[in-house]
Amino acid sequence: MIPRYTPPAFAELWSDDTRYATWLEVELAAAEAMEEAQLIPAGTAATLRGLELKLDAAEIERIERTTRHDVIAFLTHVEALAGAPARWLHRGMTSSDVLDSSFALLLTRAAELLLTRADRLVDALAARARQHALTPMIGRSHGIHAEPTTFGVALAGHLAEIKRARAQLRQAQQLIAVGKIAGAVGTYAHLSPEVEASALARLGLRPETVSTQVVARDRHAAYFSALGLMAAAIERLATNVRHWQRTEVGEAEERFGQGQKGSSAMPHKRNPILTENLCGLSRVVRAAITPALENVALWHERDISHSSVERMLAPDATATLGFMLERAAGVVEGLVVYEERLRANLERSGGLYFSEGVMLALVEQGLARQRAYEMVQRNAMKAFHGEGSFRELLGADPELGALLPAHQLDAIFDLSHALRFAQTIVDRALAAD
Repeated sequence: MIPRYTPPAFAELWSDDTRYATWLEVELAAAEAMEEAQLIPAGTAATLRGLELKLDAAEIERIERTTRHDVIAFLTHVEALAGAPARWLHRGMTSSDVLDSSFALLLTRAAELLLTRADRLVDALAARARQHALTPMIGRSHGIHAEPTTFGVALAGHLAEIKRARAQLRQAQQLIAVGKIAGAVGTYAHLSPEVEASALARLGLRPETVSTQVVARDRHAAYFSALGLMAAAIERLATNVRHWQRTEVGEAEERFGQGQKGSSAMPHKRNPILTENLCGLSRVVRAAITPALENVALWHERDISHSSVERMLAPDATATLGFMLERAAGVVEGLVVYEERLRANLERSGGLYFSEGVMLALVEQGLARQRAYEMVQRNAMKAFHGEGSFRELLGADPELGALLPAHQLDAIFDLSHALRFAQTIVDRALAAD
């Protein structure tokens, strides 16, 4: 994580202080469960909580330089602070009981922070899609004018995609909310499934179905894949904004603030820097997917090849996506839409986008589809090369005119007919979850 792309809430979540406090949270929950099972003296956890231990991350790291083991360093520090009652902590447990259960807590909390930010982006897209549901624009395929759509429909597509990504993230949050208090290889040699279930319930977690020394890493792979899907959805939105802002297109642009500068050399520049940034950061988040998948295959009951990877992936991917969601919401909320330019670009092709309607009308008159295609295309190519307007060329084509009278052609060249379901599409995206 670097401060530039790390919202404060994520910096706090992934701080050393929070990590060690979460470890202690797991140890105390386990101690309470062990008290219930009469494995350790009653009141141990309450006594430790009452001490309000002030963990010192720097001291734990100093001890670790000798022990070369972070959990032992942590426990050594806790014992130094708490004295005799601390000897009952970690009874029958292995380091991964603490590490994986606390990691699950941090990942579920990170997901909650992300979902809150996703809600803001959903709300922003919904508001703008509703606002522009009937604002006509040209649709494009391969970057080329296709048929009419509306700016609201375009935004509704992004809204639906972000909603799907949000749902995937919710599912991943549930999938990752799993811990283990099962001992060295997950067999409860010195504990019991009842102790584990009781301890994890206090933390809001479920027991892993079959743990080894660790929680299975397919859960984590699904989690990071969900982050990647959200990042990819944001990138598609950002890519479209960048296209809309191009000088030759000019249909919408990022809000340009008072005093903002676009270029150190060219005072006239207004660059899509926010959305370009989002496209770049999306690569960082998606890059977490492959190492997360590679973490699934560990040796036997456990090795630590996944550990170093996750120490980097989790803070970086969650914080970066959190930043992306905040930025994307701000872009959508402030997006400047130029309706006149949308209309002008729509009309640049001179009605060529009605070509399919003409072809289908000819088919309905009994013409073979490929023959109808050829008749419409020859007039479309003339219009494309500036030999006249598409509508006029069609009307002047005697073969076509014999099949489609002027009033029928006029009906086909009706934009409101082409866009009659735009509101329905937007409403469907607004209602979907």
